[in-house]
Amino acid sequence: MKQFLFSSVATAIFAFSGTAMAANFVAGKDYTVVANPGKVQVPGKIEVREFFWYGCPHCFKLEPHMQTWLRNIPKDVNFIRTPASMNPLWEQGARGYYVSEALGIRKKTHLPLFHAIHEGGQQIFDQKSQAKFFVKYGVPEAKFNSMFNSFAITSKVAQSNQLAQQYQLTGVPAVVVNGKYVVQGEDGKVTQVVSYLVEKERKAK
Repeated sequence: MKQFLFSSVATAIFAFSGTAMAANFVAGKDYTVVANPGKVQVPGKIEVREFFWYGCPHCFKLEPHMQTWLRNIPKDVNFIRTPASMNPLWEQGARGYYVSEALGIRKKTHLPLFHAIHEGGQQIFDQKSQAKFFVKYGVPEAKFNSMFNSFAITSKVAQSNQLAQQYQLTGVPAVVVNGKYVVQGEDGKVTQVVSYLVEKERKAK
């Protein structure tokens, strides 16, 4: 019984601390207000869009926190991953991501690709190395290569660039909430700020 009471008190203190911390999140310090807000992809839902690059060590460090947050994502939130393509090297990764998405294997390959690069030391950044990686998941190299520079994939890359410019992103990871706020960082604070901003948008409806 004492153990139960202690855990209950600890939970209450933690919850209160979390609330107090959230109340201290301020624009210009914990997040940036977008000068030119973007439109959300699904009207009526609060959008959370994560910009990343597979070769970014900060994105890799943030990923476990995002995965934890996604396990309890609110029903009124629409989460979108957007591979940043703000330079030629990043664009190669973005194309590979969009191909995996188009082929329906993105869920199977997303984390393994991150781990192969950052824990396995593999340089999976260009078209050739990505094609060989995706072969392990049943994608013929010819199929991957035929889609890599296709109009559909190029259009998605262009959209990624347009959004990055609109949100005035200078690097990744960057999480954009409802097209209005940008949160940057690599630790658990990022998802705390994101949750705070989601609630802020929810109350503003």
